Amino acid sequence: MSRATIAFVTPGTFPVPSRRSSSVELVVAQAGERLGRQAEVVVFGKKTKGRPAREAIGGIRYVRPTAKPYIAHVSRLIKREPPDVIQVENRPRHACYLKRRHPKTPVVLSLHSTTFLSKPHIAPSALRLCLRSADAIVVNSEFLKAKVASHDESLSGKIVVNHLGVDTNRFVSRWSAEEQARREANLAKLGLAGKKIVLYVGRFIPIKGVHHLVAVMPTIAALEPDAVLLLVGGASYGSNRLTPYVRKLRRMAQTVPGHVRFVPFVPHEQIPLWFRLADVAVVPSAEKEAFGLVNVEAMASGVPVVATAAGGMKEIIEHGVSGLLAEPGRLAEQLVGHVCAVLADREYARRLGEKGIERVRERFTWQHTADRLAELYRKLGVPPESFAAE
Repeated sequence: MSRATIAFVTPGTFPVPSRRSSSVELVVAQAGERLGRQAEVVVFGKKTKGRPAREAIGGIRYVRPTAKPYIAHVSRLIKREPPDVIQVENRPRHACYLKRRHPKTPVVLSLHSTTFLSKPHIAPSALRLCLRSADAIVVNSEFLKAKVASHDESLSGKIVVNHLGVDTNRFVSRWSAEEQARREANLAKLGLAGKKIVLYVGRFIPIKGVHHLVAVMPTIAALEPDAVLLLVGGASYGSNRLTPYVRKLRRMAQTVPGHVRFVPFVPHEQIPLWFRLADVAVVPSAEKEAFGLVNVEAMASGVPVVATAAGGMKEIIEHGVSGLLAEPGRLAEQLVGHVCAVLADREYARRLGEKGIERVRERFTWQHTADRLAELYRKLGVPPESFAAE
């Protein structure tokens, strides 16, 4: 029997693979690579200059429609080479459109956030129709499952939680002798020798809560004079634009000179190096954070994580064991307390970090993510024997 064919349909907003894309495209590339060891994987994505309409990378076939509208061209291409399963990423409308045109093919809607579940992106009645049209709905946390089910209780039976992962070959422990030596050398190059590094990685937008972290840095610096906050990211994916919010963050940082440093956009392949510089990683996101890849990336690096006890982050971090959680109602106070507790006690930091590594290896790798998807496809009717043994 020939191998099963899985078609991933990305939103068409960013190219894939790319150094400058959202987490949606990263998830597809990483999970697709692992699935590609068992099945044929085709990824549909945005066409950009410098990338051909078709190419194969790492066992995945990338197809980039050249005609508009994007989803209509994707549908025509799928009709020419029908897959066994169509997985639509983060766009309920696209899932509904493709199910109507390919009614005999299982369509899986994979949701990454709450963003496209409400206005202005979609009205409640249209959302219910789109959600019902999918044969299965994959979400990255129990938190997001509850959000989706709240729109239509009849959907609960077809919502599957599939936590996201991390590449443990790239995100490696900062605690090995080799990595500690490399870390000290890199800190010296950055003029940060002897400093205690507090790290934020992500977009500079209000829902990520960066302002909460910058606001408490004067207090943290007073308690830990060697603390330096590194803010790695930009206003949007791959952007260093000075939005009003970014300007606000920079003004706030001026109240604690020498203790906050902005690091321009860093491609994802370089992010592991920055995590290994950190003494503590902070994820102060708002309640809508469905998962937060940075949590597991920091944990895989052996870096203690201090995150808001909100959204899907409560499913990732075991408070006091593999990281620390700050209650939203006491966020400022607890950010200070948790961060300073880690910075003040290296052995405590190492215990948290190494427990984080254990937790990632047990349940948050990309192989775990891919295996759960393969199991779902089998339940949707893809013959088990069409998945080749690795």
